Amino acid sequence: MFVGHGALAFAIVGLVCLAAGVERERATALAVVAGLFATVPDVDMVYALTGLAGVPLGGPLTLAESFWSASTVVHRSMTHSLVIAVPAVVAFTLAGRSRVGSVLAVLVGAGIVVLAGIVSGPVTALVGAAFVVAGLLVGRGAAAYGLPPAAVATTALVGLVTHPFGDLLTGQPPDLLYPFAVTVFDGRVLLSPDPTLHLLGAFGVELAAIWLAVFTLLALRETRLRTYVRPRATLGAAYATAVLFLPAPTVDGSYLFVFSVLAVGIVGVVPIRRRLPSGLTAVTTGLAGVTVAGVAYLVAYVALDAAPLLAQASQAF
Repeated sequence: MFVGHGALAFAIVGLVCLAAGVERERATALAVVAGLFATVPDVDMVYALTGLAGVPLGGPLTLAESFWSASTVVHRSMTHSLVIAVPAVVAFTLAGRSRVGSVLAVLVGAGIVVLAGIVSGPVTALVGAAFVVAGLLVGRGAAAYGLPPAAVATTALVGLVTHPFGDLLTGQPPDLLYPFAVTVFDGRVLLSPDPTLHLLGAFGVELAAIWLAVFTLLALRETRLRTYVRPRATLGAAYATAVLFLPAPTVDGSYLFVFSVLAVGIVGVVPIRRRLPSGLTAVTTGLAGVTVAGVAYLVAYVALDAAPLLAQASQAF
């Protein structure tokens, strides 16, 4: 789900800028900055790297399990808080503005880190420091590019506020009102009582966010999607056969599905006539291949699941 956060913020800001008549180069810059800010909260995943320390090599699935288990210690806590987002926006906006502004940015950021340490301990404070540093770097880069404070504040707000809501379908819900002990969501939002259909739905939401970003980018470049998608993306339909030999995936056991369906995206970079496609062509063709694969798997899963019911119905008649 990491890519979707940045993609959604990029699309929101880019489309709003286009609707408002903002010059396309400036609109692209604002959209990119919003996307970067939207990825900043997931810097808390740096702590998950501790889950790989001392783990014997047992294949990618074992490493993935250890990684995600460690991530639950601090992931989606203070970095995903709408409350923390307010001072964070102030700090990130002030970064790189002037000597005084930079000092104030560091002081506000330090306050966030100290608060995290007091409320949740040194590990959260460490993650908070990474969050602050990442955000300050993005803010400083935006200032160096020449974006005004109001624009940086707006993009930071869009990125930080939209991010936690993109996590409601997977894993543990974000702590939206940290540091206050108020629970907004006590569990993930379910799209279906069937755990596999829920995962496929969440996967579809993620793909939709990425596609929206692609369409936004193409609109900013004044070009059309069909120019960048190759017919070989339809090869993703073969992934429907995975329903026969892969365990039915769920959010809590999605590694095989995720790794294998994303591998289908290689159709975007397969050389044709010994010539590699352009970067955007590779991305869009690969994304189209993954989308076709996901839809094909969904159809196959529903058909396979419905087969016993159809058999019983036919016997009844």
